Amino acid sequence: MEKTSNQKIQLGLFVLLGSILFIGAIYFVGNKQDMFNKTIEINALFSNINGLQKGNNVRFSGINVGTVQEIEIVNDSTIRVEMKIEQSIMEHIKKDAVASITSDGLVGNMIVNIIPGNHSNNPVQPGDTILSLNKVTTEELMKTLSSTSDNANVITANLAEITTQITRGKGTVGMLINDADLSDDLRQTIHYLKITSRGTSESVANLNKIINKLDNKDNVIGVLQDTAVAQNIKNVIANLEKSSGQIDQVVNNLNSTITNMKEGKGAINYLSNDPKLVKQIDSTMNTINQASNKLNENLEALKSNFLFRGYYKKQAKEKNKKINEKK
Repeated sequence: MEKTSNQKIQLGLFVLLGSILFIGAIYFVGNKQDMFNKTIEINALFSNINGLQKGNNVRFSGINVGTVQEIEIVNDSTIRVEMKIEQSIMEHIKKDAVASITSDGLVGNMIVNIIPGNHSNNPVQPGDTILSLNKVTTEELMKTLSSTSDNANVITANLAEITTQITRGKGTVGMLINDADLSDDLRQTIHYLKITSRGTSESVANLNKIINKLDNKDNVIGVLQDTAVAQNIKNVIANLEKSSGQIDQVVNNLNSTITNMKEGKGAINYLSNDPKLVKQIDSTMNTINQASNKLNENLEALKSNFLFRGYYKKQAKEKNKKINEKK
């Protein structure tokens, strides 16, 4: 049976619409999978991908820049995620960029989010493996919360026991809180400690003043710091030691002389203890005085004698002449 013109038109429209839908689907899927853009592959290593699948989006600073190309289990603790990134974006992703796996919204698919680096200026190259950040899973978070809860229960129980003992006056803290006498003693002790501390501070200040004054040249210690004065003092001490030795020798000699006098030795003891010698010395001295007087009388007599008068007058003139010359 021949087809009518309307049927042919309908068939042509159906085929055309189907072709348009097919081409649109291919374009959509290809655009989603970056089939029409030049891409470069980079890698990241994770310990847990948290349900990430092939074809999930890869975002850089919140912008979709590629898709997950391959997921490979390297070993029991490492999973390699291969990502296909648009070539035009590669110059913005640096070698110190960090990849992490997050969810797209509250209940969305898992995605790979690349965080820009801060220290490197070199872009990643094809096949490079960038740093990764493994986030804490819900299971690990629940384990941590459970452990924290158990520790909190233990701490609460211990704290309750401690507060009970303190209330009953047990232990050092309980005694300090409940014993009024001990509290007063402690207060007095602190008061005396403050007084002692104040006195110590004043003493230290006075000591600092004294130490500062030691450098003053008007003080004895300040003078001793002068090397010239110190050398003079050393010389004086050396001279004193030498003089002390000489004085000791003189004292020894004097003691020896006194000992000899006491024992009747020497002229002094003989003069002081022999009365006959003393009388003889007195008599000799009297005779000498008398002879001296007579000699003076004879000289005066010679001056009056005409034979020696001219000589004495000449001596007197020369004496007067010398006196006049001195004036």
